Amino acid sequence: MTNEIASPASMRRRLDRLIDRRQDRQREILKVQQEIANNDAYLSIADRVTTALELLSENLFKKLLGVVEQQITIALQEILDQPIKLCAIPDFERDTTTVTFEIDRNGNREDVLLGQGGSVANILSVGLRLFALATLPTKTHRGFLVLDEQDCWLRPELVPKLVKIVAQTSRALGFQVLLISHHDVAIFERYADKIYRFIPMMGDVVQIQEISQPAEVEDRE
Repeated sequence: MTNEIASPASMRRRLDRLIDRRQDRQREILKVQQEIANNDAYLSIADRVTTALELLSENLFKKLLGVVEQQITIALQEILDQPIKLCAIPDFERDTTTVTFEIDRNGNREDVLLGQGGSVANILSVGLRLFALATLPTKTHRGFLVLDEQDCWLRPELVPKLVKIVAQTSRALGFQVLLISHHDVAIFERYADKIYRFIPMMGDVVQIQEISQPAEVEDRE
């Protein structure tokens, strides 16, 4: 058996390859060490960043809620003609956000579900739906809202005020609103683009009658 001795040139090439591999491994080790250092630096401030983001989110939510309070308060006062104010109380405990709504009447708090025999709840519901729809991206959500008897607890003489606000707000925001009501058709003639009356017939048959509208609907501003 004969053992061949590699030439100096061959051994040099092998040594160079080993040196290159060692340098590659050293660079990989340095890269991993840098990534570990970056992760350690991030983890060291992660709690503070999370707290800061939560605080920022809460402050933004409170500002947004303040806008809701202001706008719905205006609607409540205009429709009900009373010195009442909507109060929205947020709660950020247990990683969840909840909002309690109350009515302030001269410093006294009232349950929104009991205010004005349900009228306050009707108006609040409409306002929150319009506001929620306005915050959705228009590319993925169509501006269309169905209000099914949202005027049911309002006195008949107050319904036109609600309809007027809904009409003006929806037009300003570019929404379509389908409003279903049992009130007199005449209440809606000034504000609606189209009105249909559903007339129960014998059995389960329902006749749909389109109500003629004037050439120009009033109060579009």
